[in-house]
Amino acid sequence: MPYNPRYEDKAPLHHQQTGSTEDSGGYKIPAELIKDIFQRNGFNLTEEQIQRFDLYLRELKRWNKVHNLTSLEEDEQIIKRHFLDSLTLTLCIEEKGIDVKGKKVCDVGSGAGFPGVPLKIFYQDAINLTLIESVSKKCSFLEYLKVVLDIDYRVLCTRAEKVKEKFYVVVSRALGPLEETLPLLINLSEAYIMVMKGREPVEGFEYCYINLPDIKGNYILLYTL
Repeated sequence: MPYNPRYEDKAPLHHQQTGSTEDSGGYKIPAELIKDIFQRNGFNLTEEQIQRFDLYLRELKRWNKVHNLTSLEEDEQIIKRHFLDSLTLTLCIEEKGIDVKGKKVCDVGSGAGFPGVPLKIFYQDAINLTLIESVSKKCSFLEYLKVVLDIDYRVLCTRAEKVKEKFYVVVSRALGPLEETLPLLINLSEAYIMVMKGREPVEGFEYCYINLPDIKGNYILLYTL
């Protein structure tokens, strides 16, 4: 499995423990559902990582009632199609032997935090994360989220074209047509670009093929500078 460090000397999360794993009607609470889905797909998260994903889910759904951050509403779909899908990048990072420890990682067009925030929850202090997002309401959510999750990252609330900084790894998901976005991503990267393209392989690019129980037939394109 990819690098999965545990937190040391961190403040506790600012939310209540989940208690029992099911209610009286047999409904599985989000924390247990998160644990089960990730385990089924080969990720053994720490308790603190599970708690952070649980809180992320709750805050995303709460904000989504007003700000329309995602079209997904069901817990299981959010966990699979946002949280788990984001962490498939870690499989590609491991497969290609990319060392991200201590490196600057940038998520371009982060939206509600995908894939950048799940990557930060997973890698924790091993990566220095920057999120680039141009929509102010999404920037507000991302700034709020890092406080309640007690994790550290930077939010650049601007268009990616205006960012002059370079990052070791640049990632993006659903940013737009590759022929339009690749030059932008190249301008931001000093080493690697990883583009999550779903089920659309692109000829002439190196890629990772993701085929998990809950994420089947997806491609992550890898561009090396």
